[in-house]
Amino acid sequence: MTNIPNIYGCMVFNDSVMKERLPSDVYTSLKNTIQTGKTIDVSIANEVASAMKDWACEKGATHYTHWFQPLTSVTAEKHDSFICPDGRDKVVMEFSGKELIKGESDASSFPSGGLRETCNARGYTAWDPSSYAFIKNKTLYIPTVFFSYGGESLDAKTPLLRSMDALSEQALRVLSALGDTSASRVLTSVGAEQEYFLVNKEFYDKREDLIYTGRTLFGAPAPKGEELEDHYFGPLKTKVAEYMSEVDTELWKLGISSKTKHNEVAPSQHELAPIYEPTSVALDHNMLIMDTMKRVAEHHGMVALLHEKPYAGISGSGKHNNWSISTDTGENLLSPGKNPASNTRFLLFLSAIIRAVDEYQDLLRFSVASPGNDHRLGANEAPPAIVSIFLGDELEAIVEAIVGDTDYTEKARLKTNIGVPSVPTFRYDSTDRNRTSPFAFTGNKFEFRMLGSSQNIAMPNIVLNTAVAGVLCDFADALENAESVTDKAKEIIKQTLTCHRRIIFNGNGYSEEWVAEAHRRGLLNLKTSVDAYPCLLADKNIALFGRFGVMNEAELRARHAVLFETYCKTVGIEAKTMIDIVNKKIIPSIERYLCELATTAKAKRDICGDGVIALEKSLILKLTELCENINSTAQKLKDHTVSAKSKSNSKQSAEYYRDCVCPEMARLRLAVDAAEQLVPADLWPLPSYGELTYKQ
Repeated sequence: MTNIPNIYGCMVFNDSVMKERLPSDVYTSLKNTIQTGKTIDVSIANEVASAMKDWACEKGATHYTHWFQPLTSVTAEKHDSFICPDGRDKVVMEFSGKELIKGESDASSFPSGGLRETCNARGYTAWDPSSYAFIKNKTLYIPTVFFSYGGESLDAKTPLLRSMDALSEQALRVLSALGDTSASRVLTSVGAEQEYFLVNKEFYDKREDLIYTGRTLFGAPAPKGEELEDHYFGPLKTKVAEYMSEVDTELWKLGISSKTKHNEVAPSQHELAPIYEPTSVALDHNMLIMDTMKRVAEHHGMVALLHEKPYAGISGSGKHNNWSISTDTGENLLSPGKNPASNTRFLLFLSAIIRAVDEYQDLLRFSVASPGNDHRLGANEAPPAIVSIFLGDELEAIVEAIVGDTDYTEKARLKTNIGVPSVPTFRYDSTDRNRTSPFAFTGNKFEFRMLGSSQNIAMPNIVLNTAVAGVLCDFADALENAESVTDKAKEIIKQTLTCHRRIIFNGNGYSEEWVAEAHRRGLLNLKTSVDAYPCLLADKNIALFGRFGVMNEAELRARHAVLFETYCKTVGIEAKTMIDIVNKKIIPSIERYLCELATTAKAKRDICGDGVIALEKSLILKLTELCENINSTAQKLKDHTVSAKSKSNSKQSAEYYRDCVCPEMARLRLAVDAAEQLVPADLWPLPSYGELTYKQ
């Protein structure tokens, strides 16, 4: 039986280990950096490095790596051993402060959007003390940031850390203006719920589309999908439960608080949810969660699929980003308290978020844009592509009262009464939940529900932190110069809610009526990634990021370029995979069946005459027509991919992929899926949806 308290964090160089192994002055200095975000004293690096190395070696580690998050969907690492020749015929284990603090990498081999070229390739990794080092696979992992020789950020984490500092500084200004000087830092915290699918590795290995693209490019629906709604929160299969148990254990060893696990809506779909923690740590931990899910699945003969839409026709996977703001003294600034209508501080921060989401709805939509998420957003299984805020009945009534200058009358919370005396009673929450909302208030935090399951959570949180910091800065400027801070705060709240209430919507985000209403309100409906990517370079957005030094224009343009390039490459790989499968597997399989049908028809006709071959003749005609359609469509798709590559820039190529290649892919899939329903299972070359989703 797993003793969780004993193993929790056992592979992490955490606070307890540092306190035990570091000299008191070194420990105090390092802890101060972690807690306040202030510059680390590099003079302590050698002692920290030596303690890290000794601890890691005792745990069986032989190597160390600077672990970072380049502008890809995965992490990066280069392993170096601790060994150093002792001058004779032996080696000693060494790890210096310089090796801890600084590493180098060929930055031109990662996506850089033009910031690095082969002739100017140098990039650096630098230790991020705010995230604990840990051991995995006998290697000491040191979380780092990644930047170019010119100082530009080449990773996901650097701008996130900058955005956290920006929000902290502006939030402290607002708190100070309100008379609260107890806090020295304000932190954003995140709990990132992770959805995923599991598939039998035997079937996965027979699906080139899953191997190369992460999703099935072909597949007729199984007789049963999620119609009966019996998978959600259903009993765990033994094999899945054993897998989840090992995932939990591995995560607990890494100090990751895996809290909740359950079956999700679609067959073979599941979810894991951790407890919230500081955003930069949550970022690292979510990357480790995804890595652990994939690694552990192999032990159980399965593969974890993190694509947003591995299967057509059933719900895809997202990642819910539960985001809150708290002080280092432990106060949640998004807690409404007992009387939210009179809680000025809460209403001020709430108003700041409402304005930020409204003014930067384009950036929030941009932050979750990806080719995979294009298959999911707005498909009545996830929030729509239109950004809006759900506040719930109580807060919306408070907003209406403030805007309308009327008194707010609090409704008494009812107790449960379900007619079963033996069931304990409790008070209902102040509001219902709305799972169709992209950005929903859930009691003392906001749940940003638009993220795709495979994406790095950095960019959505960079946008949230920076946008809210921008509004708080404006609020602080006004409050600091006010004769009456109380009156000015109330004025700001009313003015903000009046101007930005259009972003608040408590209704059904899946309805067509909401699409029309959102258009009437002037809200954006950016349906695809190609529509959303250009938002990053809008003048107001460049100004926002530059205002707080989160990202300069060069860094923004680099990310803009990388995203368009990635979109083109992703769709291009999918198209080439479809063509390859069609030419090498689908068409030959149909032809084999046609041959069998023709042989059978001839034999039956020879014995019984033409009157008994109607079935074979009908199938031959249908499949021949489908086969010709598949072949011609595949050729058109191939021609379109050539045309897409010939465009003068990646934006034009991406638009062509969206407008011409993707529709042709859809037509090819339609024909292939129709053929699958006619060809016997033993002749069809790909495992079926039924096998993939029901035979874990």
